[in-house]
Amino acid sequence: METVGVTSNKQEIVPKAIGEFVAGTMGGWAQVVVGHPFDTIKVRMQTQPSPPIYSGGMDCLRATIKGEGAMGLYKGVTSPLAGIGFCNAVVFAANGFFQRLLQSNSSEPLTISQKAIAGGLAGGVMSFLNCPVELLKVKLQTQTSASAVAGYKPYSGVFNCGVRTFQERGLTGLYRGLGITIMRDIPSFWAYFGLYEGLKSALVYRRLGVADGSKSNGVEQFLAGGFAGISAWLTAYPQDVIKSRMQMDYKYKNTSEAFKALLQESKGGNWRIFFRGFGPTILRAFPANAATFVAYEWSMKTLGL
Repeated sequence: METVGVTSNKQEIVPKAIGEFVAGTMGGWAQVVVGHPFDTIKVRMQTQPSPPIYSGGMDCLRATIKGEGAMGLYKGVTSPLAGIGFCNAVVFAANGFFQRLLQSNSSEPLTISQKAIAGGLAGGVMSFLNCPVELLKVKLQTQTSASAVAGYKPYSGVFNCGVRTFQERGLTGLYRGLGITIMRDIPSFWAYFGLYEGLKSALVYRRLGVADGSKSNGVEQFLAGGFAGISAWLTAYPQDVIKSRMQMDYKYKNTSEAFKALLQESKGGNWRIFFRGFGPTILRAFPANAATFVAYEWSMKTLGL
């Protein structure tokens, strides 16, 4: 996409890497505002004991609102607002960096496959930021009166949760579940950016007869972003269940133990345990990620990039 110049030489308003970072932040904030209630239901469904407390997503929603009010759905939102805005900024900036790296020795535009690879590499970078942010979010989201431990003071907020986790378990405590987070994020962002770019180009081709994603409009970005969000979860949901379990329950020493425990619980045909909370996640995925990409593209356009 051609940049808007501030001089006759078409200089960029801001360097592209900075623009991607700013636009990614805006996209991340849009994602959190739209998607956090769905995420709270997903995490509570994933981390409930066996036999389960909730019969399904709607039952969990009703119980949360009844017990904690509507604001219970936004429990732990401070962590992703602060963290996911920054994480999203990093992943979009990293995606742009890897795209430029893959194109550095060629004048040809990148293929959809190359853009997907850049997205997967960006996902690997994202994991190192996602892990501590999501750990604090999971701890706060699963902190209910039913889960309270006698003699253990509840977390008062995200900062208190982070400080106490670091004091009790050190830096490794904040990065608990990093391995499974990487195993989740690389394929997830490969699908995320690959499908977004592919579907956006296909929608533009249907309208204009040319497969040029830079000519997309808001509706096309909304649709492509929404379906990209769904595809990202389809490739990564079981890994996310394992990650949530491990981050919430310290009885698991490593990812392997958490996985084996879930396998044990899935015996007898209960394979659905690997997809607990899948309904709220997919319901969240479309609007949250549609909002992410619309906000990102709007910000990039506003910055002249």
